[in-house]
Amino acid sequence: MIFIVVKFTIRPERAEQWLDLVADFTTATRAEPGNIFFEWSRSVDDPNQFVLVEAFQDDAGGDHVNSEHFKTAMGWMPDVVATTPDIVSIQGVEGSGWNKMGEVTPR
Repeated sequence: MIFIVVKFTIRPERAEQWLDLVADFTTATRAEPGNIFFEWSRSVDDPNQFVLVEAFQDDAGGDHVNSEHFKTAMGWMPDVVATTPDIVSIQGVEGSGWNKMGEVTPR
């Protein structure tokens, strides 16, 4: 699979709107064939920073970046981000999604 993590730093005056702004993009991406997960988190250290963790089947990444919703999001995001996002993208990761962590289980 393709595993991607993107760190977005948002302009302070837009940070509270970020999750609403990316809602349609998120919904459309999660509905793509080949999408495994697409999840947002907000930093506990910087309220203007959001992290996107996403994964696709190996052959689905190209379709994602060529989709209309991706192009639309890339069109408006430069007006909202404070810096160029940081990304880690690794192709060929073994597995098909989340696994259980063996070191921590509920008591």
